Amino acid sequence: MVRFQPPTPDRRPRRLVPGDRVALVAPSGPLEPDRLSAGTEILRSWGLEVVPAEHLQDTHPTIRHLAGTDAARAADFQRAWLDPTIAAVICARGGFGVQRMVDLLDWEALRSAPPKALVGFSDITVLHETISWRLGIPTLYGPMASGAAFIADGPTAEHLRRTLFHPADTLRLTSPTVEALVPGRARGLTAGGCASTLAADRGAPTARPSFAGTILLLEDVNEHLYRLDRVLTQLVRSGALDGVAGIALGSWEGCGPLDQVRELMLDRLGPLGVPVLWELGFGHGPSSLTVPLGVAARLDADAGTLTLETPVLSNNTDDSGSQRQR
Repeated sequence: MVRFQPPTPDRRPRRLVPGDRVALVAPSGPLEPDRLSAGTEILRSWGLEVVPAEHLQDTHPTIRHLAGTDAARAADFQRAWLDPTIAAVICARGGFGVQRMVDLLDWEALRSAPPKALVGFSDITVLHETISWRLGIPTLYGPMASGAAFIADGPTAEHLRRTLFHPADTLRLTSPTVEALVPGRARGLTAGGCASTLAADRGAPTARPSFAGTILLLEDVNEHLYRLDRVLTQLVRSGALDGVAGIALGSWEGCGPLDQVRELMLDRLGPLGVPVLWELGFGHGPSSLTVPLGVAARLDADAGTLTLETPVLSNNTDDSGSQRQR
């Protein structure tokens, strides 16, 4: 039986400080060396010591869309999470593959380790969900180390940096494109991520029973309108959205004309009768916010804001020196 533990304030990871060691892992697809090098240099410029996982640059011997074997990717993630000298685990890219390796992790061992920050988005949605509900630890739905936006867009990298080092400064989230799709206000724990991944995970042991009481984040990339329709319909029909408190929508890069995507969202999500924000500015777009998951937040669709009630990372850095000892 899956043991669920909703995120709680006392399970928050600590914020980062210069000198911290951060692990780079590739739980999903293979990496491009030049982009990995560029992203690594950005992290080092923040004063972080970057520790690449053993199989970070592997490619599966026969399945080329995977970064190494399932066992190797799982081992890299578990080793990084259990290493007491590592302050955060940063995913290098998404793609596909987490669903293949997540059940290979020793979740009882991971539960025994002190909380640490996890950063990633897209396919990493499965890890966010599983860490939230098996470990009770909030996570960061944000850009990845070899991602195009992280490397090319300064505001994307800077918002992640501020969230990791100064999380109290990034409590109020908004964007120039945000508007109310369905007006109103709501409160709940943030949850969610990539819409197609959430739909594909329904019925799996990594899926929470439902998103009741949450502020649900949804975004996606390169999904035709009919596929998005299928994804949203699956989430509705499965009961996953029953009792959801509110919804914040991110970017829909490559999903067709935005006016048609907007109408589809209104058609599928409007009948839920909860506030819905359109285009909050997170996910696969050319510029992206880092959005904490597993944190109590207030959604105000009329004002176009998502406001966290507490920083996702704690201010307790008293043990940061000992965690950096090797």
